[in-house]
Amino acid sequence: MGERVHLVSKEVGIETAVQDVLNIINYNDLDDFILVGHSFAGKVVAAVADRVPKKVRVLLYLDAFRPRKDRTPQGSFTDAIGAGLTIPLTEEVLGSIGKDVQGADREWLLSKATPWPTKYAGDTITLSESLDSVKKAYIFCTGGGDNVGEILKEKLDGPAKVIESGHWPMITKPDELVADMLSLTGLA
Repeated sequence: MGERVHLVSKEVGIETAVQDVLNIINYNDLDDFILVGHSFAGKVVAAVADRVPKKVRVLLYLDAFRPRKDRTPQGSFTDAIGAGLTIPLTEEVLGSIGKDVQGADREWLLSKATPWPTKYAGDTITLSESLDSVKKAYIFCTGGGDNVGEILKEKLDGPAKVIESGHWPMITKPDELVADMLSLTGLA
């Protein structure tokens, strides 16, 4: 939620996030851009790219939710949903997927982290064939919580890079992340 945390309500869900990004694209006349989704936002960028596939140069999943190729609802994180309106980023979560975020960086991340709306985590997306036409690329983090070795055995529909880091390489390995992003998207 970040700077939009004041808008949290029981109605805020995945469609709210998708519309936020679509409005940025529309009101800024964006075209031929690289759309990056980190973590759970892979679900958001997949839905956005599905709706405006001709505008997206590359869809880059950064240690993110990767949608399946089927056309059924997917992406509910019901196991993350507890009681209440929001799901916080806790020390326990940070310790399990972000051990390398330490010291001042850890304090900063926790001070800026805002909880997810429960509906946002539970909502699903359904994608069309439009997403198939979008070029994709992937960056996986070895300490991000997924089994990267197993994922790389899958047939990915785009090039991939692996970073030896936790789930937040933009904090712990920013130079390597930028180099990989530029390489994967053809800008290097």
